Amino acid sequence: MKAKSIHGASVSEIKTALEVAIVGGYSPNVAIVFISVKQDRKAVCQLLEEKNMDIFGATSCGEFINGHQSVGEIAILLSEMAKEHYTILFEEIENGNIENTTSKLTANALKKFNNPSLIVCSNGINQQGELFAGENLVKNLSQSLGPDTLFFGGLAGDDWEIKETFVFTNERETNYGIVALVLNGDKIALKGMAFTGWKPLGITRTVTKSKGNLLYKIDGKSAVELYLKYLGKSDKIAQNDFNLFEELSMEYPFIAERDNNEIALKTPFKIDVSENALVMNMSMPEGSKFWFTKPPEFDIVEEVIEKATQLKKDTNEEADALLIFSCAGRQPILGPLVTDENEGLAEVWKTPMAGFFTYGEFGRVLHGKQNFHSGACCWVTLKEKV
Repeated sequence: MKAKSIHGASVSEIKTALEVAIVGGYSPNVAIVFISVKQDRKAVCQLLEEKNMDIFGATSCGEFINGHQSVGEIAILLSEMAKEHYTILFEEIENGNIENTTSKLTANALKKFNNPSLIVCSNGINQQGELFAGENLVKNLSQSLGPDTLFFGGLAGDDWEIKETFVFTNERETNYGIVALVLNGDKIALKGMAFTGWKPLGITRTVTKSKGNLLYKIDGKSAVELYLKYLGKSDKIAQNDFNLFEELSMEYPFIAERDNNEIALKTPFKIDVSENALVMNMSMPEGSKFWFTKPPEFDIVEEVIEKATQLKKDTNEEADALLIFSCAGRQPILGPLVTDENEGLAEVWKTPMAGFFTYGEFGRVLHGKQNFHSGACCWVTLKEKV
């Protein structure tokens, strides 16, 4: 497999970058596209289709390749791989039924390959304008594909507008669906890792009242009051227009326990004033244990790079390409460090890279199982087996 990454701030810049990339006989047949909702997706797809490329695409909340990070632009990973080693599947979610949609997609993946691995993107916002149920998607994919099947990816973004996101392929796109690059796992190997970097603060807390994504009580006390007190914003309790997400919550999520000693970041998205409850980006069932957090420190990039370096050393393998699905919240919280993180991963693997800032990530921690993440950097390498 031979890969190259390109970027542009317009369709014309992508056209120029593409022409430069294919000089010398390079003939990519797969294009992984991460693009701002402000850009002309159809025009970009038309350019790629004219070069006989199969397209896997998602809208972004910022995008990047080696040496370049942007918001409102276009990043593309071009790849030249054997046609018989991959397929691209596209499914719209009908009537909000994620289970039926994932069952259909995974059945087609298993029909194509006995040992599939996947790069997956879905929409970040559902048709009610709420955050997409990434946990349900990952659960259904894992159940249908089996616990050992690898898949990495993320929820599409829309430059923080939180209105409408898109996934797409050749001549098809949807604001509520799934696109998957399905690879023959016997021919193309995936290796990757999910990492957050937030640290627990204080005592263990317990959810004592919740329903769906609404969190009412923590340790028998009002979740809204306790969380705002923790943030030092008790004076905002009576303000109906206080925007929790924009103000602070991305920086101070909860660390929740998961099975197998794993953890998950779960973020209060907003306050439902009528219910006097925190609206979480992921559900927190009653009885759940969690901690408040403190933001990542300056050593976060070193830790990410060290883990990637160790994995490369342990496997003694190189990579043909690198994809990164990084939570949109990491950019404003980490600042320049998020660029160091992405560039550092590309330097470890010394390979063309592309990625985007997501509304949620799919992947697994080292030696862990497949999970949906928030606040994480999920990276994955692709390597064609000889």
